[in-house]
Amino acid sequence: MKQGILFIVTAPSGAGKTSLVNELLKQITNLAVSVSFTTRPIRPGEVSGKNYHFIDEIEFLNMHSNDDFLETADVYGHKYGTSKSSVKAEFEQGNDVILEIDWQGAEQVKNLFPKACSIFILPPSLEALTERLYKRQQDDSKIIEVRMDQAREVISHVTDADYVVVNDNFGEAVNDIIRIILSQRLRIDAQKVNLGNLLLDLATD
Repeated sequence: MKQGILFIVTAPSGAGKTSLVNELLKQITNLAVSVSFTTRPIRPGEVSGKNYHFIDEIEFLNMHSNDDFLETADVYGHKYGTSKSSVKAEFEQGNDVILEIDWQGAEQVKNLFPKACSIFILPPSLEALTERLYKRQQDDSKIIEVRMDQAREVISHVTDADYVVVNDNFGEAVNDIIRIILSQRLRIDAQKVNLGNLLLDLATD
């Protein structure tokens, strides 16, 4: 059975993480994203089950008490969590899985799965990040100020990641992440499982 790889993608709000992940899903086969659960309100244009599973706090806490989450985090006053069963289901279908999560969740996943590959997305500058947040037209100026303060805290955890990609040119950033994913698929610990029969045949001939 193919050994699935966990890819953790982390970034400050507005750095383009979701757009990058959506493009990766179009270009790479056998790659899936785990849709997180969250207690935050749905935003205009979002679809429950596609962007997030939007649930209330009681349901979230019930899932947490039932040990349904691989990781959880509190971000901007709302709770987020990754379903264990959804990740397992993707692995069983032969897919690698991307977790779009906060640094708090990334730390938890790394503790559970040390071989998970973590990728940190940086904006080209704080000024560019501020501009992107305003262009999204999802938050007022006060909320954007809070997000920028928290972005600095998030960015302080960049050295915890295995790889860092600057999202200045979107196409170049996508290509950088594709190279990371393909290189991870060729690592010997993955290939020993994926090519087990071939390696055995070559060794015994």
